[in-house]
Amino acid sequence: MAPRKRSGRGISFIFCCFRGSDHPEITYRLRNDSNFALQTMEPALPMPHSEELDAMFSELVDELDLSDKHREAMFALPAEKKWQIYCSKKKEQEENKGATSWPEFYIDQLNSMAARKTLLALEKEDEEERNKTIESLKTALRTQPMRFVTRFIDLDGLTCILNFLKSMDYETTESQIHTSLIGCIKALMNNSQGRAHVLSHTESINIIAQSLSTENIKTKVAVLEIMGAVCLVPGGHKKILEAMLHYQKFACERTRFQTLLNDLDRSTGRYRDEVNLKTAIMSFINAVLSQGAGAVSLEFRVHLRYEFLMLGIQPVIDKLRSHDNATLDRHLDFFEMLRNEDELELSKRFDAVHIDTKSASQMFDLIRKKMNHTEAYPHFISVLHHCLQMPHKRSGNTMQYWLLLDRIVQQIVLQNDKGHDPDVAPLENFNVKNVVRMLVNENEVKQWKEQAEKMRKEHSELQQKLEKKERECDAKTQEKEEMMQTLNKMKEKLEKEACEHKQAKQQVSELSTRLHDLSTRASFSSIPGGPPPPPGAPGGPLPPPPLPCGIPPPPPLGGMPPPPPPPGGPPPPPGPPPLGGAPPPPGAPLGPAMKRKNIPQPSNPLKSFNWAKLPENKLEGTLWTEVDDAKVFKVLELDDIEKTFSAYQRQQDFFMTNNNKQKETDNDDTLGSKKVKELSVVDGRRAQNCNILLSRLKLTNEEIKRAILTMDEQEDLPKDMLEQLLKFVPEKSDIDLLEEHKHELDRMAKADRFLYEMSRINHYQQRLQSLYFKKKFAERVGEVKPKVEALRVASKEVLQSRNFKQLLEVVLAFGNYMNKGQRGNAYGFKVSSLNKIADTKSSIDKNITLLHYLITILEKKYPKVVAFHEDLQNVPIAAKVNMTELDKEISNLRSGLKNVESELEFQKSKSSQSGDKFVSVVSQFITVASFSFSDVEDSLTEAKELFYRAVKHFGEDANKMQPDEFFGIFDQFLQSFSEAKQENENMRRRKEEEERRVRMEAQLKEQREKERKSRKAKENGEEDGEFDDLVSALRSGEVFDKDLSKMKRNRKRINSQVTENSRERPVTKLSF
Repeated sequence: MAPRKRSGRGISFIFCCFRGSDHPEITYRLRNDSNFALQTMEPALPMPHSEELDAMFSELVDELDLSDKHREAMFALPAEKKWQIYCSKKKEQEENKGATSWPEFYIDQLNSMAARKTLLALEKEDEEERNKTIESLKTALRTQPMRFVTRFIDLDGLTCILNFLKSMDYETTESQIHTSLIGCIKALMNNSQGRAHVLSHTESINIIAQSLSTENIKTKVAVLEIMGAVCLVPGGHKKILEAMLHYQKFACERTRFQTLLNDLDRSTGRYRDEVNLKTAIMSFINAVLSQGAGAVSLEFRVHLRYEFLMLGIQPVIDKLRSHDNATLDRHLDFFEMLRNEDELELSKRFDAVHIDTKSASQMFDLIRKKMNHTEAYPHFISVLHHCLQMPHKRSGNTMQYWLLLDRIVQQIVLQNDKGHDPDVAPLENFNVKNVVRMLVNENEVKQWKEQAEKMRKEHSELQQKLEKKERECDAKTQEKEEMMQTLNKMKEKLEKEACEHKQAKQQVSELSTRLHDLSTRASFSSIPGGPPPPPGAPGGPLPPPPLPCGIPPPPPLGGMPPPPPPPGGPPPPPGPPPLGGAPPPPGAPLGPAMKRKNIPQPSNPLKSFNWAKLPENKLEGTLWTEVDDAKVFKVLELDDIEKTFSAYQRQQDFFMTNNNKQKETDNDDTLGSKKVKELSVVDGRRAQNCNILLSRLKLTNEEIKRAILTMDEQEDLPKDMLEQLLKFVPEKSDIDLLEEHKHELDRMAKADRFLYEMSRINHYQQRLQSLYFKKKFAERVGEVKPKVEALRVASKEVLQSRNFKQLLEVVLAFGNYMNKGQRGNAYGFKVSSLNKIADTKSSIDKNITLLHYLITILEKKYPKVVAFHEDLQNVPIAAKVNMTELDKEISNLRSGLKNVESELEFQKSKSSQSGDKFVSVVSQFITVASFSFSDVEDSLTEAKELFYRAVKHFGEDANKMQPDEFFGIFDQFLQSFSEAKQENENMRRRKEEEERRVRMEAQLKEQREKERKSRKAKENGEEDGEFDDLVSALRSGEVFDKDLSKMKRNRKRINSQVTENSRERPVTKLSF
């Protein structure tokens, strides 16, 4: 609930008296004259229109910071009443424009008062003037608009008040000034922002608690009311407990709450009949016990209540009954009822009717009974046993030992599972859960460690075996899949060739028959009077018909074959040339002597588009013969283009409306020095590196030898290890030296023995190279295929994309419209000109380029063209393909295959030793690999043909243009297009945000309402209203009404369960 608002200096109160359905009468009363009758406030100015009045009245209500209920009542008033209230507040603000109405005045006064630390030198009038100033501040904090409080907080006014409280001397502490200062803090906390500011201050609650040391009863009551209300605020309870611990050190108390119990017990002098102070103390004690963690935790309530019981609160409560005060009795009843409820619940845990907490023997018997026959019982006896041995003398540090034990047990009981203490931690950095976790049996930990280590070793071995089997399985699976694919392709190819062979055989038979007939006729023609030659074959025999499937016909008998006709059939006979020169190229729309393009001319010079014009003699066979930019001019807004790209500069506001990183491993292992008796004839550095390789292989010489002979069927040799093994092929000098010492094989070093064993394998180096090529072949083909496929698909995309063709048509129209003279009147342009579009900037806004404008036009007129990048998805990949490197990779594969085939032929000619599977494995590999390589070569040939077609299609030189250069132009344009499109979107978004900001400013009333509701939602979860209401409810005991009603219902049941002969005090009979 928002704080109440009262009037300022000129008007004492604004009364809104709702009686029945009558509207409230707005009246005022002068502060200093109580004889004045209430008068109706008549505004002097004429009332504005209803909308303007509502806006003005809304600002006024926002400043008052009223609750929702009061706001609704204020807005429900008629217009005349609203105008009266508004005029009265404005008049009040005019009267309060003096220096004393601003927070700076009060802060300066507070600072000057704090500088004079004593009242001894002050006259009585000066003291009254100081008190009057502080009271005026308290009134201003309650009644001034919200901006006053906000300004006071921003100027750190709270710190000034707290500094004053800290620096007061004894006389000031006991004076009315102290009470007024506490009242200022209370007034500040009555505001939602002020309350949040006070609670967030690091020292505010501690300094307020220090004021309990005064003898001024009014000050003590005010302090206790503030602290009790803070207990009801979320997060405030722990702050209060910390403040009381701070006060214990400040006042040198033996225990916490000692001063409060002393004041509660005082019954002499001015404390004899001071019921308000005793009521405030009891309300504070009840708030501390029942709020915060005490609202849900029985252990916490018992813990805190024991502090008060140890200080003797129960006899004091019995004595306070004599005051016969209803409010005080209400708080006493709540304390005792809550205590009875907690003791009953605690007794249920031990299956007892009642626990006499004053009897050590009864508490011991209950614990022993509960712990008996449990695993914890020996530890309980151990605790008692060690307690017997603790020091019991009164001198020295005996008490601190028991205090330490007490605090440890407290923390065990109170600390939650997360290690948080609801009270101030008795022992800092003591996490019970962590300590318990560390007390696990050491023997079990040791057993678990041994078992874990054993399982870890087994897991590692199994993991290695599994990885090895997975490698074998993957290799076999891949080999099988490749074999099946190859077989399917070979099957299709064989079927096709069989069909072609059958057809060719049939045609050969037919041709043989015809040749036989022709030879027969020729023999007859040599006889005079023979039959004439058949028509249609003057000068020679009939040419044989073409064979299907691309098989060339056999040459005619008795001569060389005739030359083949040119592609596309024989050329037509040359006709007379047209008037003016050579004929135009086929498909070209216009020739040099034909009508030129009809391009509209701008009224003013435009900025030029720096393109590369394509010569007309290179247009044949390109897409430019199909492009007509004349129809684009009918769609474009030429005036807008002329305005945007005018050659003259104009400053206006313009808004657009529309890695395969190779892994390197460092070998830092160094081989230890060999035994002196070891024999080594290999170079030391080479031997050391060889030893490092063998240690990483983790295979014996026999296993390596078997793997090489079987072409690594079990996948023991990874590809990277094979690559390293190729570096340690025994050289001829090594072999000669090793042969000389082969009788000393047992003395040879590890590297020497390895090289010796490998040198005994026939063609070891060639075998190793073949094995390495076999393992790397699929990977190499896998690297080449995507490049070839990207080149092929990207070429198709640029040839077939209609959206990109439309885009080029629009760009051609732009260029022809903007360029004049030799640069204009173009039929096409080089594709590299696309990346120069962004170089032409607008004359209106330098941030706008022709590319931005082009995208805007496309989005308006050709929305489908904007998504042309979807047609060119493989272009970025093709832009990375280098034809030279691709040909080199293909050449390496070809030469590698030839080397393996040569080694296969050599091994076939030699007799194989036992366990040698080179011929069988490599023969199978060559069959599959040759077909796979042939497939890649065919794909590359097709990709090259498509690429050359694409290059010629755009009028470029196919002999000079490489794929990375050609597709790189498209890729760069795609990126520039995407970036410019995003920039357009950003500019459009910024414009929308600017428009939204303007709309938000126009809706200031609604925004203020939202801010007000937002502030209400952040009031620390307080649902019961203002801080004053919390204090009032706490003082009267209404805050505990709900719990009291519940306890009254259970009173009879509680009394019936309490034993009459208990050693504990009997439950107090309460009168309600």
